[in-house]
Amino acid sequence: MTETAPQRRKPADPQGAPSPDLKIIETRVFRGPNVWSYEPAIHLVVDLGSLEDWPSDTIDGFTERLLADLPRLDQHHCSRGRRGGFIERLQEGTWLGHIAEHVALQLQQEAGHDMRRGKTRQVKGIPGRYNIIYAYADEAVGLAAGELAVRFVNHLVQPDPDFDFTTELERFIKQAERTAFGPSTQAIVDEATSRDIPWIRLNKASLVQLGQGVHAKRIRATMTSETGSIAVDVASDKDLTTRLLASAGLPVPRSDSVRTVEDAVSVANKIGYPVVCKPLDGNHGRGVCLNLADADAVREAFPIAQDQSRRGWVIVENFVTGRDYRCLIINGRMEAIAERVPAHVVGDGVHTVAELVEITNADPRRGVGHEKILTRITVNAAARELVRSQGFELDDVPPEDVMVKLTLTGNMSTGGISIDRTYEAHPENVEIAEEAARMIGLDIAGIDFICPDITQPVRETGGAICEVNAAPGFRMHTNPTIGEPQYIAKPVVDMLFPPGATSRIPIVAVTGTNGKTTTSRMISHVFKGMGRKVGMTSTDGVVIDERLVIRSDASGPKSARMVLQNPRVDFAVFEVARGGILREGLGYERNDVAVVLNIQPDHLGLRGVDTLEQLADVKAVLVEAVPRTGFAVLNADDPLVRKMRRKCSGQVVWFSMAEAGSEVREYIEGHCRRGGRAVVLERSELGDMIIMKHGRRSMQLAWTHLLPATFGGRAMMNVQNVMAAAAAAFAAGAPLHDIRQGLRTFSTSYYLSPGRLNEIEVDGRHVIVDYCHNAPAMRMLGDFVDRIGESLGASSELGRPSRIGVIATAGDRRDDDMRELGEVAAQHFDQLIVREDTRLRGRKRGESAELIIEGVRAAIANGARCRSVELVLEELDAVRHALGRSNRGDLVVLCVDQHQSVLAELESVSHLAQAGARSGDEGGDPDFVRPDEEGDQEQQ
Repeated sequence: MTETAPQRRKPADPQGAPSPDLKIIETRVFRGPNVWSYEPAIHLVVDLGSLEDWPSDTIDGFTERLLADLPRLDQHHCSRGRRGGFIERLQEGTWLGHIAEHVALQLQQEAGHDMRRGKTRQVKGIPGRYNIIYAYADEAVGLAAGELAVRFVNHLVQPDPDFDFTTELERFIKQAERTAFGPSTQAIVDEATSRDIPWIRLNKASLVQLGQGVHAKRIRATMTSETGSIAVDVASDKDLTTRLLASAGLPVPRSDSVRTVEDAVSVANKIGYPVVCKPLDGNHGRGVCLNLADADAVREAFPIAQDQSRRGWVIVENFVTGRDYRCLIINGRMEAIAERVPAHVVGDGVHTVAELVEITNADPRRGVGHEKILTRITVNAAARELVRSQGFELDDVPPEDVMVKLTLTGNMSTGGISIDRTYEAHPENVEIAEEAARMIGLDIAGIDFICPDITQPVRETGGAICEVNAAPGFRMHTNPTIGEPQYIAKPVVDMLFPPGATSRIPIVAVTGTNGKTTTSRMISHVFKGMGRKVGMTSTDGVVIDERLVIRSDASGPKSARMVLQNPRVDFAVFEVARGGILREGLGYERNDVAVVLNIQPDHLGLRGVDTLEQLADVKAVLVEAVPRTGFAVLNADDPLVRKMRRKCSGQVVWFSMAEAGSEVREYIEGHCRRGGRAVVLERSELGDMIIMKHGRRSMQLAWTHLLPATFGGRAMMNVQNVMAAAAAAFAAGAPLHDIRQGLRTFSTSYYLSPGRLNEIEVDGRHVIVDYCHNAPAMRMLGDFVDRIGESLGASSELGRPSRIGVIATAGDRRDDDMRELGEVAAQHFDQLIVREDTRLRGRKRGESAELIIEGVRAAIANGARCRSVELVLEELDAVRHALGRSNRGDLVVLCVDQHQSVLAELESVSHLAQAGARSGDEGGDPDFVRPDEEGDQEQQ
């Protein structure tokens, strides 16, 4: 994982011609803060192959060809910090991986995504291999940009006859347009981002969540979670809409709904010509036929309108003449008005109508559908007929300044343009539009006015409300063809999140090598006791308000996002594992409190993390994700964790078990004198007291021996976890008495902390179930075993109890780590049984267990406590074997992976033993059959 920035070196004199060897070895998408960037990023691992010896200045014409196809690369600053800096690097000579990074960024800019952040770093120890990291706005577009960039660079090295960059670029841009938000959704998302409101895209279309947890709101285009479904149904029924507006005394056209052609003609004759035929529940102006002058025109228009009606009903209404205005009403107030001009061309005396359409469509602001701020004009049969009705054919040249209409409706979706009229409308017309939105009940409504002039009262000049639209488009207001843009996303976000409203829930993230799950559970328990609806992720699953909703290893970013989407959650506690950070980054933008427990040798040799320092850099991502208003809770006793204070933008809260007067404690005292916070351990003859410090104040939290999770103060690893949890809760705003009450009521029972130091009596045997799976954790567990073993020995009437352990580790650990686990375990147990996880993680069956046994035997040879070691691969078989080897009064420690099935087995054995006792069985161990010398085992 160690990288170095590629430096310019004098290349070896390359021979022959360069080959297009650049290829992508690995692709990863970071969806949150990660080891490379604070922002989401694409990570490509590329191999240059022979091109490692061919920097840009050694390839004839490379820079010229590159700039000919992507001229805007001359705007890139690169490391020079000024425009043209990247061009200088190209001319001096830079490596093609670095060039691919800039091309990927520029391709996204060509698609309208203003991405500028990127870096390229050489992978240490592997010549020609580089890490390319660059920003993205849309995941699919970012990935496609990287793939196209590599192909394009290879094409520049050696032209590929099957590769046409212009075609590929057009295909790429169209893909970006298909996946991009529409103008309305993008405007709202941009406004939310500017206010620091987090958002999550919930599907590939326009469904977006704004805010987190209990504060979350949803939008789909301009429909919000506050939009009433009844209001939408009413607005989609144009006949009902007209009748409701008429009942309120608002100006509407005379109309009726029909299902047959003859009924349509009858209604038209009744209300008088000209009339309009339109679908009862249509949208975007589809199927609307205007200015129908007689019965024949109605008969011709009726099937067109009915074809766009989902229920088959057609509205026939009198044709209101005038200009077409769209009034946008948000939360009961008029926020924008646009005059909509139907798709048209203006003659210049030179070009034909068809040529003028092509010239108009060449405007870069025009695209297909809603992908751009204007829509291309489509010449269909209706357009040809309309042009003909104005005295022209498509091949005719209209006189200069003569307007030729191509549609009758002013919808933007059919190629129309918009003129901003927001500040010109007469107050009476504004009042009418606002009243119409209230009558229908829409929080966001588009009121379509037809009137001669919006600046004059419509009741005096004539005109009417022709339609009320749910989910109206914003682009005619945000990007008018003529006039000033209106920032209408602001009132939408104001409506969803009024000034002062909260959009985020507090997030506490916990990481470290050992103790993450227990600490996360302790923090959750404290806030649960305060009445909070806590969403927690851990290696056991996702818990929402004390309910386990998903049972799996949920310590990654996907699980975190799941919690943030849950509408019941008002407080989040995330266990964050190394693997998730390396795979996808964090699943959220920032955490209010980051807790780092320890950095110890585990998971080394995976994903490029080979040293403790590199592991610390990965874990430090949580600290880097703390805002200025947040806190980092750090273990002052761990030197690598202590160094993370430099990466924290907020405040640091220390926790330490160091003795008073030690160097670490002196440092903490100085920190507190400057107003800082800390949690420390004060030792005395009466016991160990946890003290919380804030500035010069010292507050007693609890005696460690009175906290159930510490087993009377003997489980020092849980003493440390308690201190970390207390510090995190204090930083997150919990009062002292609530922290104390939460920790006093938290125990390591299976119901509160499944699989973590659970204690159970099984037919006179003292059984501990834990997840210990690495050497550092085994040292702490061994210390606890020593302490509890001495206590059991002092109180036992059966003599010195035996200590029997079942141990294992994950198959993706290093060989030496596995041996070390065996060596450490041998120091604390009399008998060891080595099992193996179901998931082998790339190892052969039995391979991991044999390595642990090697470590145990080496320790035995050096005088360790252990007397024997056995191999029983299956977990439940190993548990039964351990119980069979034990006697009443013995201590049996089971380090297991599937704690649910193990606890069920122990409960079963315990019930059998109780049933046997009630039957009068005495002496021996009736519930166990000891394995024979070959290791065959069987349970009665």
